[in-house]
Order: sequence, then structure tokens, then C-alpha cells
Amino acid sequence: MTKNNRPTLVALYLRVSTTDKGQDTDNQLLQLQEFCDRQGWQIHDIYKDQESGRKGKRERGNFSRLFEDAARRKFDVVLFWSLDRFTREGIRKTIVYLQQLDSFGVRFKSYTEPLLDTDNELVSHIVIGVLSYFAQQEAVRISERTKAGLQRVQSQGKVLGRPDGFEEWKDKLATMQTTGYSQGQMQRETGLAYNTVKSYLKRIQKL
Repeated sequence: MTKNNRPTLVALYLRVSTTDKGQDTDNQLLQLQEFCDRQGWQIHDIYKDQESGRKGKRERGNFSRLFEDAARRKFDVVLFWSLDRFTREGIRKTIVYLQQLDSFGVRFKSYTEPLLDTDNELVSHIVIGVLSYFAQQEAVRISERTKAGLQRVQSQGKVLGRPDGFEEWKDKLATMQTTGYSQGQMQRETGLAYNTVKSYLKRIQKL
């Protein structure tokens, strides 16, 4: 309960990577919901992303929405499964995100890492640095394994990747650009990733 005796409002953040084949957020969600029930916490909203944890707010739509709602104090606590589900962007970015939540007056808690809790400030700051470092290193190892796998497949003469969607979108993006759309508006309108829109616009300029 909060100081004014209303239930503690919680935001659940769930993420799986696009490379986590066969995985989804259901297992995370079930255990986080059960934890909130035991604590007597009320779930305000559930924020889900299916993106790499190495991507930031711009590429993770619900991660960005989480921080927008935190700034408006729509909830009291952000609860996530583990730090690497929250972010794998490294120590600096991780600390910035958690400090932002703290500046909004919003607490954070990791379900699988009990020490990572703003109720224990000293220990949590130490743990943040250690865990975010290992999360970043794991992301690097995944990237290295992926590259090694791609090189092996290429050496066998196989063609990789999906067809480029540039031809499909170039006319629409060019029209949107001439009518004053921002890159963010183009992203929302087309459903393309922000970096894809940016890349396609650069290619349009060279035509």
C-alpha cells in the first residue's frame, strides 16, 4: 500500500527478443501477476515489446510509452522479470533509465533479482552496475554467435536474408516526405522500424 492507503499501482514490463525463437512473454506475465497478487499490488498496465534489449526507447515502442507514463506518475513501481529483460544497452544506459524512474518518483523492482530493488538503495546501485555489465556482455556473445552462424551458412553458398522492402515503400515515403511528415510519423503510418525509415529516406535522396 502507498502512504495514502490506496493500492500500489504497478507497471509490468515484458520483453522477448526477436531472436528468442519459440519464446513469448506469457511465462513472464504469469509469475509477475502472481507476485503482484501476493504483494497486494494493483496492475496499472502491461507493457510488452518483442525487440532486442540492445535497442532503446526509439525502437521499443512500449518501452518508450512506459517512460512517458512514468513521467506522468501513472504508477508507483515498474516490475520486470530481470534486468536483461528490461535492457541490454550497457551500464551507462541502464543507470540512466533507472535514474529517470527514480527522478519521476517511480520505484523499480526485478522479480528474479531480489536485491535489485529501490527499497535497498546502496545494494541496488552496486547490483545495477554488475548486472547491467553482464547483460551487455551476454548481448555481445549472442551477437558473436549469430555472426559466426551467418558466416558458416554463407561459406556453404546459401543466400541469407529477406527481400529488401525498399522498392515497395520508396514512393509512399517520398510522398510523405514532400508533404512534411516527420520520420516518427512515417514510422507510425507505415509500421516500419524507425531505422528502416531513416535508411530508406537516405536511399531516396540518392535516387
